[in-house]
Amino acid sequence: MIRHVFVTLVTGLLAVANIAYAAGNPEAPPVVTARSWAIADADSGKLLWAHLPDEPRKAASTTKMMAAYVVLELARDAAVLDEQIEVSPLAASTTGSIAGLRQGEKIGIRDGLYALMLPSGNDMGNAFAEHFNARLAAPGDETPENAKTEANATRVNFIAEMNRTARRLGMNGTHYRSPYGDGGTPEDRTTTARDLVTLAVAARKHPLFREVVATTDKAIRVHLPDGSLRRLAWANTNRLLEIDGYDGIKTGSTKLAENCLVASGTHAGRRLIVVTLGSSSDQSRFTDSKDLFRWAWKQIVPVQAH
Repeated sequence: MIRHVFVTLVTGLLAVANIAYAAGNPEAPPVVTARSWAIADADSGKLLWAHLPDEPRKAASTTKMMAAYVVLELARDAAVLDEQIEVSPLAASTTGSIAGLRQGEKIGIRDGLYALMLPSGNDMGNAFAEHFNARLAAPGDETPENAKTEANATRVNFIAEMNRTARRLGMNGTHYRSPYGDGGTPEDRTTTARDLVTLAVAARKHPLFREVVATTDKAIRVHLPDGSLRRLAWANTNRLLEIDGYDGIKTGSTKLAENCLVASGTHAGRRLIVVTLGSSSDQSRFTDSKDLFRWAWKQIVPVQAH
């Protein structure tokens, strides 16, 4: 707790210093509410500008990017996308942001990716974790001890795979405890802005990932136990998709994480990834991200950024 208070105090002082610097320097990045942020080249992942990019933070549902990436890595065996997931009691009873899945229904893997990423379905995160758990290795020292609980017994191998994947990608500041969010205690931290850039670059190499996160609305049908069908429809929580040039990636929001966004956008042929963590409100994360994109494009391309 003392460390958390100290980090919060230091972060606040740095933010004040950043505002003062920006006010006296017209070439400085814009003042934003995000507690940490990063702007990176979307192809190489190279950080171009950043503020506290290595500060460990809670990042809420941006965790679902890793869940989706793990599923897509498993789906390099194309037959995986044809599998059907039966929704368990645990998945159906998941709280928070949900896709609206019910116990006993069956949803395809491909449709499940939309359920995970568009409405930010915590229930789908649990459904994926349980479905793939048995075919993945047990956790080792890559996984935090407080993720290895009895409550996580049907999901812990999937969480471990998320952590193993993070290590392979070089996401050394990332520690997953949940298949869909932060998990752990109020003091635990999940990831950093730099690591989320790394994950975004890796995940975007999958065409289906790019397709899913750029989708504004999606309707699908799930199979009920009696063989009938039920329609589900979702809208993407990422409001940047309403603006030309933006095509992803993932929102996140909780009281402890505040408001987060991992975004992808292209202007004048230059694609950037912008990560904002800890913005002050739902709207602020989108405003923060747009301001950082537009400022960065003005530094990079010889035309007026839109």
